[in-house]
Amino acid sequence: MTSRNQNRPPRSPSSKKEGVEGIPLDKRRRIGMGRTGVLRVRIVGNVEFTKEEVDALVNERLKMKKFDHKGNLELVSELNARLKDALDKKCAETEAEMKNKEERFSATISELRQENTCVQERLDAISCHRKENKARIALEALQVSLSKDLEKAQQDILAANQRAASVDDMYKRLQEYNLSLQQYNSKLHSELEVARESLKRVEKEKSIIVENHSTLRGHYSSLQDQLNSARTAQDEALNQKDTLANEVKCLRGELQQVREDRDRQVAQVQVLTSDVAKYKESTGESCAKLEYLTDKKKSFEETCNSQREQIRLLEHQLTAANEKLKMSDLSSTQTRAEFEEQRRIVHDLQERLADTEYQLVEGEKLRKKLHNTILELKGNIRVFCRVRPVLPDDVAGSEPDVISYPTSTEALGRGIDGQKYPFNFDKVFNHDASQQEVFVEISQLVQSALDGYKVCIFAYGQTGSGKTYTMMGRPEAPDQKGLIPRSLEQIFQTSQSLIAQGWKYKMQASMLEIYNETISIEEISSLLRQAAQSRSVGKTQMNEQSSRSHFVFTLRISGVNEGTEQQVQGVLNLIDLAGSERLSRSGATGDRLKETQAINRSLSSLSDVIFALAKKEDHVPFRNSKLTYLLQPCLGGDSKTLMFVNISPDPASVGESLCSLRFAARVNACEIGIPRRQMTAQMPS
Repeated sequence: MTSRNQNRPPRSPSSKKEGVEGIPLDKRRRIGMGRTGVLRVRIVGNVEFTKEEVDALVNERLKMKKFDHKGNLELVSELNARLKDALDKKCAETEAEMKNKEERFSATISELRQENTCVQERLDAISCHRKENKARIALEALQVSLSKDLEKAQQDILAANQRAASVDDMYKRLQEYNLSLQQYNSKLHSELEVARESLKRVEKEKSIIVENHSTLRGHYSSLQDQLNSARTAQDEALNQKDTLANEVKCLRGELQQVREDRDRQVAQVQVLTSDVAKYKESTGESCAKLEYLTDKKKSFEETCNSQREQIRLLEHQLTAANEKLKMSDLSSTQTRAEFEEQRRIVHDLQERLADTEYQLVEGEKLRKKLHNTILELKGNIRVFCRVRPVLPDDVAGSEPDVISYPTSTEALGRGIDGQKYPFNFDKVFNHDASQQEVFVEISQLVQSALDGYKVCIFAYGQTGSGKTYTMMGRPEAPDQKGLIPRSLEQIFQTSQSLIAQGWKYKMQASMLEIYNETISIEEISSLLRQAAQSRSVGKTQMNEQSSRSHFVFTLRISGVNEGTEQQVQGVLNLIDLAGSERLSRSGATGDRLKETQAINRSLSSLSDVIFALAKKEDHVPFRNSKLTYLLQPCLGGDSKTLMFVNISPDPASVGESLCSLRFAARVNACEIGIPRRQMTAQMPS
């Protein structure tokens, strides 16, 4: 077979070299860079989110405390968020890396194909100047290198697909784990129901313990009185014993003296008798002297008889004194035994009292924990509705009641005629509700301020709907006191009762008045009464004593427990908002018009803030008014918030009442976050 080059003239080696050197330098560089470009492709490593890390996150569930439901829920939420964020991040990174690799590989392959075409063309050009054998060898070597690069690129794509499959598998496992976490969350809810029942039992046990505690205190005081009387009787018996002992000692001395006198007189009688006999025998004294001696003898005998009688009487007194001494010793022994018995009873009562106080402290801790858990489950912003009674000045006529309180059956649409606007709130107080009934519903929320939480209670409604009466009432009448004086009474009484548990509280009170969108701080000595007297009021067509400013009462509480070295900081905000009203009905002019515009503007800003919170928008316009800026820690932070919406039963105020109720319904749907207890521990010095 003839070669294709046999008809071509032979070329010298120099001509072959010229053929190679005839290739432009930039194209030769492109060929070299094309080959090295494949080698420079960086292979991205595996996904960093490994199975071990997922297992570690799953095992964190084992660290949960059994009864710390609140902490467990927070930890579960945190784990879910971390897993979801890590999964999304890893999937996004993997997809981005795969896309980048595919683009680089596609670009490399296309470039290689282009360069392969160029090489083929160049080889065809070179084959004209070089031998066919060398050209074929160079072409085969180039094809081998290209095939290797292509295989390597295919292997990288296969590895990327495998990693994507592993990520999908990991995502499925995370979904399964999320399902298990949801099941565990439902289990926690069931445990919370059990905790509620246990709270009820604890409250009952606490009431029983308090009753037993009061009974034991009364019994203890009576025993203390008995012990004091026994001690007094013992002291009197000891004094009487000492007196009797002194008397016995004196009687014994007197008896000894009488005996000595008797013996001396008997000796004198004997001497005289012997002298008489001796005188009779020896000298024969005269009868007169004898009679004298006889009379003297008789007198001595009478003296001896009287002394014997006195000795017998003294012996009888001594016997009686000895019997009294024995009786006093016996009564003293019995008194000592009774005293020891009373001391033992008092010691037992003190131990039982200490146990009871410890149970009270533990029950108080459990009550606080379960109480805060229940309030969190009820919602961060709670809404109560209160309807004021019908006043004589209200429009009276044949119109039916504009406000009703339907039962569950009537709420389904039966039993109420006419157009209905149903609203549901956490609590509804009709016109017969007393101030005490209203305060009982918020007393637990006020207690949270002593426990170290931020608490905010504010009243909202049209002018003349009873907001100021609800918040302030009439302090001079005990049964008509409002929420502010009753809250202060409860806080001071509770703080005094907690002194026995080692708590000491410091309180700071302040009052702010927002009038025409300006803030003024007033120093107060008699806080509530002076504040109520100095508050701006004005007469409008809707209310003769309409509040023309926002009333903000703040009580800051700082508590320290010397036993546990805990510190709590609580804040209680009680706010009476100015009455909202329509210009068409209020008939305001001049300064009253400016006041009404400022009030409506601040309440409109409050409505905008509530709507932004309900929609969970990124920007909440707290700075649009002084009122919303002041309420920012209560609405946008970790506070426990309660809103009173006050409405009027007057048929002429139906429009304003509907606006207030709709606004309250929007507030009731807001979620502002989980309240946090402001508590710290003192560092050891």
